[in-house]
Amino acid sequence: MILSGLEIKKHLGNDIIIEPFNENSLNPNSYNLRLADELLVYDEEILDMRNKNKFHKIKIPHDGLIIYPGKLYLGQTIEFTQTNNFIPMLEGRSSIGRLGMFVHVTAGFGDVGFKGFWTLEIHCIQPIKIYAGIEICQIYYHTIQGNYENYCSGKYQNNSGVQPSFLYKDFN
Repeated sequence: MILSGLEIKKHLGNDIIIEPFNENSLNPNSYNLRLADELLVYDEEILDMRNKNKFHKIKIPHDGLIIYPGKLYLGQTIEFTQTNNFIPMLEGRSSIGRLGMFVHVTAGFGDVGFKGFWTLEIHCIQPIKIYAGIEICQIYYHTIQGNYENYCSGKYQNNSGVQPSFLYKDFN
């Protein structure tokens, strides 16, 4: 089952942490997260799963940044989240999708026990101007049934800053 907005609010400070929290970002069954002001872009034309891929960072200026199709932009949420006893999930907002922009490729599924900032895999269908601070996606929470172990991977847990892929670590 998916938690209602009121149920999300009820669990704040215990099983659900969203910092900073803004009451106006709470929806009937989700919470809107905002885009931070930095993007990571890979430098190589061909990415190699086995290797650490080179990248550079781009600051989103106050007056916005145009992003283009055919390129992956990794962003991050402003909000830090921590989730215990629920499964956090991430989806783009419908208003963002209706502009042809996607905020995750396949990584919308979180793990019980995850704590950190969410990395967003942003791409678009046509050029679009984006702005830091925009409510870009929404987090929602599923209940979990049965015994489980909290997420404790060293790759992405307690992250800070935009996170590139650490898949290469799985090959070592």
